Amino acid sequence: MTCAAASAELGEAVAATAAVARTWLLVEQPGPWGAKALTSSRLDPVLGRALEDAAKGTGVRLGLIRRPGRHADTGQPAMRRVIVAHTAPDDPWVRTAEVEDPAGLAALDLAALGAGDHLGFGSAYEGPPIALVCTNGTRDRCCAVAGRPLAEALAASAGHEVWETTHLGGHRFAPTMLVLPHGYAYGRLDPALAEDVLDAAAAGLVEDGNCRGRSTWPRAGQAAELAVRNLIGERLAGALSVEPPEPAPAVDGNAAANGGPDPRTWSVRVVHADGRAWRALVAEVPCEPPRPESCGARLGTPTRMDVIALADAAPPGTSGRRDPTLAG
Repeated sequence: MTCAAASAELGEAVAATAAVARTWLLVEQPGPWGAKALTSSRLDPVLGRALEDAAKGTGVRLGLIRRPGRHADTGQPAMRRVIVAHTAPDDPWVRTAEVEDPAGLAALDLAALGAGDHLGFGSAYEGPPIALVCTNGTRDRCCAVAGRPLAEALAASAGHEVWETTHLGGHRFAPTMLVLPHGYAYGRLDPALAEDVLDAAAAGLVEDGNCRGRSTWPRAGQAAELAVRNLIGERLAGALSVEPPEPAPAVDGNAAANGGPDPRTWSVRVVHADGRAWRALVAEVPCEPPRPESCGARLGTPTRMDVIALADAAPPGTSGRRDPTLAG
């Protein structure tokens, strides 16, 4: 059984499983991709390794992209599209450029890109939402078997900007798709639902069906944001922001004997653009029974993020209704 089939059969939730990245740097590279695509494709592996090293700790996630369809290995393209996208709700943006030699990308200040400074790179992208569908079958065959038909179906439908990409995390949720500029990820898509996702994104909205979360936030933040959206029926992509999760006191007796915080439980504050706020208690829970997290891998025990409490949160310096189990 494939990893995607096992995950679906076990009813594993897709929520709060998006790859974490405030900014995405994507480089066009046709032809075959290896499992570690930045260093095992037609892209210069020295450049790929340099970009990987430079991206560490910056909030930037790297990927290769190519247009859907047949991928004959014709060597280096004359020009390559480069996409840089920042996904934070206060100022999301996408910049694109055509480059002849991608070696110049090594000079980019990735820390600045991760912080939301586009450095004047390329030009502002003003087209439809960008759909990135994971299709790297060398990394996991589910991505190729399920992802390529989805990418081709979307590309055949008018009005979409569709790319195949190397890795979005979560092979077992294939087919997976990331939508820019807002950075919401999706899993177990079919073409009809993917169309709904892109139509919603074009209107600045979030389609909640099979949403894995916004890549801007760490997983606990993704869980909290999705829980608030579900609670109040909020669909506007830019309506909610998430403050950094904080370790929370355990409420189940599993904290250290000295009463310290449980590192697998977080308190997360979610703030609406209209001033309302909520605080969620999010626990990281093992998924049982064990299942393959990737095709051909040994059985593993991934974790899920459960929102175990959600309450209104008072603005700083004011009083308001609070759940006494929540920290902060």
